[in-house]
Amino acid sequence: QVQLVESGGGLVQPGGSLRLSCAASGFTFSSYAMSWVRQAPGKGLEWVSDINSGGGSTNYGDSVKGRFTISRDNAKNTVYLQMNSLKPEDTANYYCNAVRLGLNYWGQGTQVTVSS
Repeated sequence: QVQLVESGGGLVQPGGSLRLSCAASGFTFSSYAMSWVRQAPGKGLEWVSDINSGGGSTNYGDSVKGRFTISRDNAKNTVYLQMNSLKPEDTANYYCNAVRLGLNYWGQGTQVTVSS
């Protein structure tokens, strides 16, 4: 059974940091590219970042570039999103996504709220 379980969300003040984790099971994690996607209240899905299967290539959306860092540990079947210098506009539900050859898996999301 395929599972992606996000964790690490919460309430943080502007300028603070959080580290999200996404633990994968039920598929060959090291063969999949991984992404983080977020959805703010009342808005559509926004791609945040992705990393290739080996971890050697990463990409970021303009709104998070320079503040967020994606990484993965294939030995632990986990992908991470380090979020620094958080802003109120980063408030959203954050989902991890696994993609390979047309297969697409999603987690249930973890809520991040940036507020003073």
